Amino acid sequence: MNRGLIVSCQALPEEPLHSSFIMGRMAVAAKEGGAIGIRANSVEDIEEIKKNVDLPIIGIIKKVYAEGKPFITPTMTEVDALVRTGVDVIAVDATISQDVDFLLKLHDKYPRQKFMADISTEEEGLRADEMGFDFVGLTLLGYTPQSQGLDKFQVLQSLIEKCKHPVIAEGNFNTPEQAAQAIRLGAYAVVVGTAITRPQCITQRFAQAVSKVSE
Repeated sequence: MNRGLIVSCQALPEEPLHSSFIMGRMAVAAKEGGAIGIRANSVEDIEEIKKNVDLPIIGIIKKVYAEGKPFITPTMTEVDALVRTGVDVIAVDATISQDVDFLLKLHDKYPRQKFMADISTEEEGLRADEMGFDFVGLTLLGYTPQSQGLDKFQVLQSLIEKCKHPVIAEGNFNTPEQAAQAIRLGAYAVVVGTAITRPQCITQRFAQAVSKVSE
């Protein structure tokens, strides 16, 4: 992947835009807007997006096995399915809740596949870097108990300074200014999802702002 903006094109089953066809068109819109890559969830969405754009794809499979357990590409079953799609990068939960043996086996089983570690703290990011992950992403910062209250820019800058592998800014970089600041700090790329591809959330922000004025 080149450096720049990666757009996350995802919609869960309970969301209005849940459709592989729609995610494929969303990826086209992202490319036309200047995205250099796509992050996508599920084999079906990835295959549809690959039909529509030639951008690199970070692939994940969100799967719930048990409460409190990893949610993003949590087991080798999901990894195997993603490898079969030919996706460029596979992202997995690499927080402290994930099994270390699983993380260590990824490159052993698929030495030519690039992997991204979705982490939530500096310690987790440095551990993933030492394990040899091709990319380290702040995807889960703020979503785990151990990352509550952490400043995303401080964690990002520290990882950029200490990691041997490229660091990707992801997770609530919700404005163009925040995305640009991440790149200025040295992030290899920045992933933006909700602020671009979840219209219900975008609408909610506008509606709340308007309602406060009209009350």
